[in-house]
Amino acid sequence: MPVILKYLITFGISMVPIIELRGAIPVGVGMGLSYFESFICSFIGNIIPIYFIVKFIRPLFDFFGRWKIFKKIIDFATEKATRNIENNPRLQNFTALGLFLFVAIPLPGTGAWVGSLIANFLNLPPKKAIPPIVAGVFTAGVIVLSITAVAAGGIQAIFTHTM
Repeated sequence: MPVILKYLITFGISMVPIIELRGAIPVGVGMGLSYFESFICSFIGNIIPIYFIVKFIRPLFDFFGRWKIFKKIIDFATEKATRNIENNPRLQNFTALGLFLFVAIPLPGTGAWVGSLIANFLNLPPKKAIPPIVAGVFTAGVIVLSITAVAAGGIQAIFTHTM
C-alpha cells in the first residue's frame, strides 16, 4: 500500500468521533507507519474538527432543536453540562483544566469531539476552549503512543523506529 494512503487512512480515522487518535495511532503503526508519522497524522486529523465544533455546533443544535425529540436530547445534555459549572464559581475557574483533563484521558468518549461539545455547551469562546482541548489531544496521543509502543515490543521501539 502506498505510504500516502497510509497517511490518509490514519488521518481519516483520527477525525472519526469516539475513535479519534486513540484508534488512529495503533492503526497507523499497524500499517507500517513509524510511531512519529502515526502520531503526527493522528494529531493533526484529530485537532482539525475542534474549531468547527466549538464555533459552529450551536446553529446545528438550534436547527435540530425545532423537532421535539432532538430538542429534549439537546436540552438535557446542555442542562447537564452547564448546571454544576454555572452554580459553582470555583468550577468556572477550573473549566480549562477540567477540559484538558477530560480530553487527555484516552478512553472512549473523552476525546476532542466530546470535549468540544462540552465547551460549546458551556458557551466557552474558541480562544478559551481550543488550547486546553488541543493540549489534551496531544497528551492523550503521547499516552496512546506509549501504550502502543509497549504493546509492540517496548518503549525503546519509539526511539529506534522514529522515521
